[in-house]
Amino acid sequence: MYVVDVTAKQPRYCAQAPRRQRSRLVARSHSAWASFVHAKLVEREEQMSLTCFLQYDIDPTKKHHFETYARNWGQAIPRCGVDLIGYYAPHEGSTTLAYGVYNVASLADYEAYRARLAADPLGKENYEFAMSEKFIRSETRTFLKLASGPHGTFNGELIKP
Repeated sequence: MYVVDVTAKQPRYCAQAPRRQRSRLVARSHSAWASFVHAKLVEREEQMSLTCFLQYDIDPTKKHHFETYARNWGQAIPRCGVDLIGYYAPHEGSTTLAYGVYNVASLADYEAYRARLAADPLGKENYEFAMSEKFIRSETRTFLKLASGPHGTFNGELIKP
């Protein structure tokens, strides 16, 4: 069995380690990896400090138009520099409620992103598509800040935020 000891100053293979020592090295390696991943997620949370929730009231007879609209934003938004989490169309329950969710570092970055999106060809086309098809009856935009992070672990496994 080959085990990598990442707790050493230089990571090294420990193929000849006794069974008891190998299990400790595996546990330490897992713990070090979990700590590294957790640190990266915390760093990402700090960089992306605001989450924008877009709530849409859509025409239920034009849900397919909203899905096309959402797929288009799935291409345009990340290209304009925002961390898109996703767009969500009605599936069960309400037939008129839909969401868009993305992270942005600050309100100033949000304003810069909006300017880039307005200049983006697909962004312009998607906005015009929504205006011409009139499948969005209303839209609200709310900015929230993560209050629960950094998140903990469950059975040694990192819980994703």
